[in-house]
Amino acid sequence: MRDLRIAPAVPRPVSLSPPAHRAHRPAGWWPVPLLVGVLLAQMAFSMVTTAVRQTPTIDEPVYVGAAAEYVREHRLRHNPEHPPLGKLVIGVGVALANPKVDLDVTADQGESGRHLLYESGNDPWRLMLWARLPVIALTLSFGLVVFAFARELAGPAAGLAALALYCFSPDVIAHGSLATLDVPAAGFVLTSAWLLWRARRRPRLYVPLAGVALGAALATKMSVLPAVPVLMVLAGVSVWQASAGDRRLRRALAGVGLVALAAIALVWATYLMVDPRLRWTPEQHVPVVRGLRGLLVGTMPFPEAYRDGMRVQFGLENRPWQGFLFGRRYDGSLWYYLPAALLVKTPLGALALWAGGVGAVVAARRLRPAAPYVLAAPLVLLVAAMQAARDLGTRYAVFLPLFLAVGAGCALVVRRRWVSLGVAVLVAFAAVSSVRAYPYYLPYSNEAFGGPGRTREWLHDSNVDWGQDLGRLAERLRDRYPGERVWLVYKGSGVPSFYGIRASDPLRVPAREVRGVLAVSDSAAAKATGRLAGLLRGSRPVDDVGHSITVYRR
Repeated sequence: MRDLRIAPAVPRPVSLSPPAHRAHRPAGWWPVPLLVGVLLAQMAFSMVTTAVRQTPTIDEPVYVGAAAEYVREHRLRHNPEHPPLGKLVIGVGVALANPKVDLDVTADQGESGRHLLYESGNDPWRLMLWARLPVIALTLSFGLVVFAFARELAGPAAGLAALALYCFSPDVIAHGSLATLDVPAAGFVLTSAWLLWRARRRPRLYVPLAGVALGAALATKMSVLPAVPVLMVLAGVSVWQASAGDRRLRRALAGVGLVALAAIALVWATYLMVDPRLRWTPEQHVPVVRGLRGLLVGTMPFPEAYRDGMRVQFGLENRPWQGFLFGRRYDGSLWYYLPAALLVKTPLGALALWAGGVGAVVAARRLRPAAPYVLAAPLVLLVAAMQAARDLGTRYAVFLPLFLAVGAGCALVVRRRWVSLGVAVLVAFAAVSSVRAYPYYLPYSNEAFGGPGRTREWLHDSNVDWGQDLGRLAERLRDRYPGERVWLVYKGSGVPSFYGIRASDPLRVPAREVRGVLAVSDSAAAKATGRLAGLLRGSRPVDDVGHSITVYRR
């Protein structure tokens, strides 16, 4: 490494806005904001046009139904396992769609959401699009954070490279275009880390803002809780760095306390926004949590609804789950599931740049102070996610494309022509791989694993088939199989009959009676046993719908 020419140290981060005394911008500044706009515009196009064609995924009706309750009833009732903020974001779109809401419906959270979409006189296509648009807007705004973070660390070219990786990430596009919570939670954690980095120069401004961003993450998904100690330590480090004299330790501790108070206040404010009286009567079973976990939940300084949500999450972790990886069905979970799934679901160019970026952040003297801010939170979150009981998709690690895009852009801190050329080629490779998958981002896999058409051979659930292609299946049946007897095994939350699919359940009749067209969700096929496995063995695949549903002929 001695022959590498590292860029000279810059005394302070690049400001996002010019100094007040600067009369005009320097010549040649305009290509950077232009390219930022182009990258975000293509991402917006990809997400919106994808969202328009996708039917509700398994989790979306739950969130949309809860959001409608927040908007109309102002009461916490359903889905306590996730705090309200992400659903309030979704609720902005729900409010603009102005759907009919039956306040007298008494059902569980899944049935309540399906009733809103399919049984209340609403148009589910329109309602789902409006519910998804605020999440799309939030996802685009996190792209600006990715750009700003990388630019401050290694310059404008690094910012553009990081933004390009973010904007072309199939996982970010797929889940950022749905009314779900994974991308919003990850984006708020990234924003908090970036603000803490900035706090090394202006702690009075950025420390409280970082606490608000951390609170937003905690108020969106509880899975970000393992990042809290990391960000608290970083808050202390940033204030320590910004201080001098005998009071450094005292100020650092005050900074940690300020982040904690701001985060806690934001969580409480979120619940109060839904219901100022904080009424809470669980509509579902809340398990009793004992031992260390029970002590942890009981001491959390959050509303009772939040603590009950944690108890529900621990209860879900204790359920028996089944996974599928590289063609093997298994019970329980595998500690290496997420790293293996990420190898399949991440563009090869991005994987190479992630590795190079991590190396640059750790090895380059100029970037070492930033290494904890870029790498510590995602590492802790990844380790925590790898211990979880549910091997259901890379969405549980969607924070990696955000943080590692920033790290990848930092590879450009090495001032060698071959490094710049290599980064450009790998970014282009990742972009082409992503564009080729359009509009099937949810079942994306990279070229080493055969592309989206073969993802079902390696993975299942939200990696491939999350119920998103019911509308496409209806179109395919009308166009290619009119008048034929249809049998359907669908894994999702949509209602097939609403889309004009007249199908029977092949698992409720003797196998000899199942003749004609058999459509099976690939997640169901991946874990097929018993009668379904027998039906598939006696069938011939003839069609592929959205790379998530396979049509067989019997």
